[in-house]
Amino acid sequence: MPGVHSLGGTKGGRVRAFLVESAGELTLVDTLFHDDAREVLAALRALGRSPRDVKRIVLTHAHRSHLGGVAALKRETGAQVLSHAWEADVVAGERKAQSASLRPMGPLRTYPFQLGIFLDKPPHEPCPVDEAVADGDAVGPLQALHAPGHSPGHLAFHLAEHGLLITGDAIVTWPRFEAGWRAFTLNPVQQGESLARFAALEPRIVAVGHGDEVTEDAAAKVHAFAERT
Repeated sequence: MPGVHSLGGTKGGRVRAFLVESAGELTLVDTLFHDDAREVLAALRALGRSPRDVKRIVLTHAHRSHLGGVAALKRETGAQVLSHAWEADVVAGERKAQSASLRPMGPLRTYPFQLGIFLDKPPHEPCPVDEAVADGDAVGPLQALHAPGHSPGHLAFHLAEHGLLITGDAIVTWPRFEAGWRAFTLNPVQQGESLARFAALEPRIVAVGHGDEVTEDAAAKVHAFAERT
């Protein structure tokens, strides 16, 4: 859609980040896997934009595939780095991310990521968080939604005027379409509550943390996930 750009899809389990334009400014949701932020910087060049146009970087949660480039982008852009308060010390390198289960739970293509979180490898370059984001906060043109389940401080984002819902890892389409990777869902009860809240928004487009966005019957598909949990 105009003013919203999907980045990545090549590394870290086809992880995605999103650039959202508003009033000439850019808000970046997540920073992809590479610690030099190469994919994000290349996308900015392709759009004819400067890194300094990015005014805020907000993280859905503190897993390596989503925050790998945050320190490099902070240096390049000078942007404010935002996350939920629970994730902030993980982003800053003061605490490890809460470990996923080591028991294979499928899909098996995600198992290397389970091992990575358990071993904390590869580590990301730490970066202090400038400001905590809470449920309902405005982040540029986006409304933040506290959507725990995948992790306690997991955030999603809603752009109501376009019916866009950015779900982070609460919903994924790689390697299959499901309500998050089961081994990484730390609190299934909270995950179900987050899915019900997503469904109530009746999204027209669902932009996920891993894989391609959902553009057909998005609301019905989210409702189906919510009803099964």
